[in-house]
This record gives sequence, C-alpha cells and structure tokens, in this order.
Amino acid sequence: MPYRDRRSPVPKRVAALLDAARTRADWKRLGAWLDDEGRPLREPLLAAARREGVELPDEALSWPGKRLLRRARGAEVSARERLNPIRIDESFTCEHCARQVPPGLSLVRDHCPFCLRSLHVDRVPGDRAAGCGGLMDPTGVELGGRAGVVITYRCRLCGYEHRNRAALDVEPPDDQECLRRLAALGERWEEDLPPHPPEE
Repeated sequence: MPYRDRRSPVPKRVAALLDAARTRADWKRLGAWLDDEGRPLREPLLAAARREGVELPDEALSWPGKRLLRRARGAEVSARERLNPIRIDESFTCEHCARQVPPGLSLVRDHCPFCLRSLHVDRVPGDRAAGCGGLMDPTGVELGGRAGVVITYRCRLCGYEHRNRAALDVEPPDDQECLRRLAALGERWEEDLPPHPPEE
C-alpha cells in the first residue's frame, strides 16, 4: 500500500491514505492503522484536509483514527445531508393562478392541480432548503412504472429540473385536460388556452 511506504514523500502517502478510505470497512481498517503504525501521518493528514477546505479543530489530532479519517475526507458532512423526504402537506395559494389549493391528504401535494405549477423550495421533498423560490413550469409528462404519471418541471429562475408524481387520486385531482395537452405539446401546452376562471 502506497500510504505505508515510508520512502514515499509524506504528501503522496497522505493522498494515498485518503484515496484508499472509501467504505466503512476501509475507514475502520485504516483508522486502526492510523492509531498505531500511521501515527506520524496524523498531522500531515490534518493539514491536507484543511487545505482542501475541510474544517477540523486542533483537537482532531487526538481523535480516534477512524473519526479523523472520515472527517478529513469530508465524509461526515455528506453523511449528515438529508436524503429522505419530509412529509409536509398543507394548503397553499398558487403563485401562478392564485387559486387556493387544499392539502393532498393521501399524497403530499407539491404542485397546483389547476395550472400544474410548483415552487422551487425543496432540495429533498419537504426540506424547504432550496433557497430559490422560483416558479416551476411543467415541461412534459412521462408514464412511469410504479410512479404512474410523472410531470417534469423547470425552474424559471435557476433552470433546476425536477420530476413530481401527478396527483390523480386526491381531491381535487390534477386537471386531466392540462395533463393531456402537456403530454401532447410539451412546453407549448398552454399557448392557446384561455386563463383559468376565477375561483367560486
């Protein structure tokens, strides 16, 4: 292993150590090595991680090797990033057509059923962490396997593209005519449509 070769320059050994640490098993094995035989590499490892922008306190030198290695590789921060959806189902007023949209109840409602617009507010569904807030226009419809009908979106402000499942089995369901036109015409689906009638 290149990181064990004492004849190699220290920066090369540190780079090889970081490159070898990919899985939990690697972190455990290499962390144990860092606690024992690899102790001289702890300080250069800390310095290399800081040069890469990883924030590590000075007391990181006394941490167990596994923890030091995970943090130096930046794995601890990415492991804390939320990837699973958060269920937030509440009524809202559509930013595009100004109609009141009720909660989906059985399905989290993330777009307007009348004009099919959405807002770019989430990175992971429900986290409200996108920071953009732009209106997302429907650009197409796909027929998926388990997901059924899927609407594709593009944000007007930043260009972010996203897919949402169509809400067909909730009240009110997504407008069937809008979905048909979107499937047939893509982004030009509402060019000749009259504006939505005001809510009663």
